Amino acid sequence: MNLFKRINPLLAVIAAVAIIVALVWVFIPHSGKKYVIADFPRTISIYKGSDVKILGVHVGSVDSITPMGTYVRVKFSYDDKYKVPADAKALVISPSIVGDRFIQLSPAYKGGATLADGAHLGESRTGTPLELDEIFGNINDLDVALGPNGANKPGKNGVGALTRLLTNTAKNFGGQGVKFNNTIKSVSKLTSTLADNKDQLFGASAEVEKFVNSLAKNDKTVRKFAQSLASGSSMLSDDRQALGTALDNLSVALTQVRGFVHSNRQLLTRNIKGLTRISNTIVKNRGALDKTLQYGPVALNNLALAYDPNVGTLDTRADFGESVAQLTSNPGVVLCGVLGGLLGDNCPFNSLKVPAAGTSASARTGTSNRTGALGSATPRPTSDFDPSLAGLVGVTQ
Repeated sequence: MNLFKRINPLLAVIAAVAIIVALVWVFIPHSGKKYVIADFPRTISIYKGSDVKILGVHVGSVDSITPMGTYVRVKFSYDDKYKVPADAKALVISPSIVGDRFIQLSPAYKGGATLADGAHLGESRTGTPLELDEIFGNINDLDVALGPNGANKPGKNGVGALTRLLTNTAKNFGGQGVKFNNTIKSVSKLTSTLADNKDQLFGASAEVEKFVNSLAKNDKTVRKFAQSLASGSSMLSDDRQALGTALDNLSVALTQVRGFVHSNRQLLTRNIKGLTRISNTIVKNRGALDKTLQYGPVALNNLALAYDPNVGTLDTRADFGESVAQLTSNPGVVLCGVLGGLLGDNCPFNSLKVPAAGTSASARTGTSNRTGALGSATPRPTSDFDPSLAGLVGVTQ
């Protein structure tokens, strides 16, 4: 007891207060503040102590307002338990025409980085509402611009341009309210259609852009094409009379052809059917026709080279070897031996004999017994003999 009596009452009070403060600091939650400096072009109805809000909820207040010449610097704070996005803006909000305003931090936080303590928001990140004085001033400027000293200044007839425009518009749209309403509705449907098909519309625009880029990349080629087209147009322009005459003649010819086709329709139908059969035949025998066209020119060339016009014969060379003597003495045996495979045992040349010397009919009569390849065996006078290739194949002259 003596110990407590010796303690100074003042020290006891100080110790008790310190203990209470410590307990309050430990057991009672507390929140800090974050400070922001923002530059506004003006701060009408913003004062020290004005509210700072997020989505309309009070989170802080304005600490100081300092004019800086062409702008006003405002320092405000908000509770650090509220998160604000790093790209937030500070906006002066006017809830009514008359009354205090507050600062709104926008947009609301949805995730990501937060606004740092002591951040500085320049004028590009602040905004203020349009003032009534500015609205009235703009309306007054518009009224002056459209008034008698502006666009509606009276002309020589004493009527202004705006007055004439309104008068003519009233005359044109007088009684056309229903049609004008339908036009507005159609335009609304058009805009709705464009909005519903915006992807296709922008896709078409992208394709047009690609086309324009292709033209730009091939500028020289496009220029040459344009020059060629211009040259062709100039040529047609210079010869327009001749071209017109040609088109007139073509019109007359087409008319005549139409009449001819109409008059000979049945005959043309039969001819076309006949041509169809011929074409089908050629198609079916195109292999043989190909061989003919391939080897025919060579055969005709060999025939022309083998023909001797002096005596009217085809020159050939046969090497019979030892059979030459037998051919001159007994030609029937040689011919039957060569043609035996075709004629069999009944060879008609067995009785063929070489006539004796001096007994030739041609020598006695002066005629030729030569038989043409396609002609008859009738002797004809030597003077009528045709030594040409046509005579050789028996073509009648």
